[in-house]
Amino acid sequence: MNILGLSAIEIAEKIAAKELTAVEVTRAYLDVISQTDDAINAWLYVDDAYALNNAEKVQKEIDSLLSQGKKLPALAGVPVGIKDNMCVNSVKTTCASKILYNFVPPYDATAIKNAQKNLMVILGKTNMDEFAMGSSTEHSAFKQTKNPWNTRCVPGGSSGGSAAAVAALQAPLALGSDTGGSIRQPAAFCGVTGLKPTYGTVSRYGLVAFASSLDQIGPFAKDAAGCAALFDAIKGHDEKDSTSYKMEYESSYEEIDNFKKPTIGILTEYMGEGVTNDIKQAVIDAKAKYESLGCDVIEISIPVLTLALPAYYILSSAEASSNLSRFDGVRYGYRSEGADDLQDLYIRSRSEGFGTEVKRRIMLGTFTLCSGYYDEYYNKALKARSLVVKGYEDAFSKVDILLCPATPTTAFKIGEKTDDAMSMYLADLCTVSVNIAGLPAISFPGGFDESGLPIGLQLIGSKFSESLLLSTVNAFQNETNYHKACPAEKGGAK
Repeated sequence: MNILGLSAIEIAEKIAAKELTAVEVTRAYLDVISQTDDAINAWLYVDDAYALNNAEKVQKEIDSLLSQGKKLPALAGVPVGIKDNMCVNSVKTTCASKILYNFVPPYDATAIKNAQKNLMVILGKTNMDEFAMGSSTEHSAFKQTKNPWNTRCVPGGSSGGSAAAVAALQAPLALGSDTGGSIRQPAAFCGVTGLKPTYGTVSRYGLVAFASSLDQIGPFAKDAAGCAALFDAIKGHDEKDSTSYKMEYESSYEEIDNFKKPTIGILTEYMGEGVTNDIKQAVIDAKAKYESLGCDVIEISIPVLTLALPAYYILSSAEASSNLSRFDGVRYGYRSEGADDLQDLYIRSRSEGFGTEVKRRIMLGTFTLCSGYYDEYYNKALKARSLVVKGYEDAFSKVDILLCPATPTTAFKIGEKTDDAMSMYLADLCTVSVNIAGLPAISFPGGFDESGLPIGLQLIGSKFSESLLLSTVNAFQNETNYHKACPAEKGGAK
């Protein structure tokens, strides 16, 4: 049986039918990682013994539940990769940074606990941009992840390792975090499906913070059904996260086939200059597909979205400046040798431990929070955020969901933008406004450009509309095969 050719849902169904075991599935993916990851570099930490021991425990629980005639969780026995900014008990968690090179957390993040409660198997930790600051996974302190479709290109970021692992069939599922597009942008570049949930639906406890008002954990899968089941597994209220919503959630997976033919608005702000013609055409083709499925599709404009990108980089950098002050070389992580005094220890440890992009954003954030600049920059960014929120609210009074590109271009070449920070930041053009407004959005495969690289489309919804977004993507995927394509079939991994 070709386990790698199965979707996450199909794997779970075969485990429930006793045609496969969690151990067999885990071993199959570990074998693929050992055979292919030298070319991709999607993983920072994989321990075969840890993963197989985890799988054996999960299989025993599955066997016990089946013997009692009880229903299994939707993803019981399915392996999942974890972005390396989520704490896993006794497993190294570095955030791809030298400053946390030896940090081993003594607890699990709530999202990890929830995945384990749903009998999922932790495969290992995936590579990322350092502290989730980047759009290409070129800012990892340890390795450069490559795009499985073309290894001369980036996989996107900051969750590039998770997206690349799913695209390269090294994992059926993965978790990432999205602060300004860090799930959706790499999902687009790697040709997989990635969901950024409503802020507060998935606990941030145990997620190493970048920008606390923007960060959100979410799933990667080949298709919407896998994303829906993984989202169901990790979401829910958590008393350890004060921003976590206390509410009853419906099952997005159970609603996956309930296509409601929503009214769709094409977001014109993300169809203009800077967006390639291939991507614009993919949006037009998706419009035609949805119209053929019975949806009304209209154009809609939210002019204030032009404020989103500068506001995002001010707000996120300010929060990063505050959050990363805890990494001082004293309590844990990297500690510089030869410091003369405490102040020198702070300076040396942070200068040596943080990478260039992280230091750039800390300095930018510290500057905008300084007396004399706070009102000029930070307060203006907060006002812009309010305008973006209001702009989306007005749009959702006219349509149910919004359709637009996930990225303005397909994957760019490794090294192409590393010396041009502004050009790199523009890669987040189509995604950051969603985080500013706390909304859910999903990136899904919508075709290929003329060079054969995946094109990602994006649906944006109002708060708590994940089920609507997922079922709408599922309807598209029932009519297309873009999400089923593999890099090897398209001549990828070059």
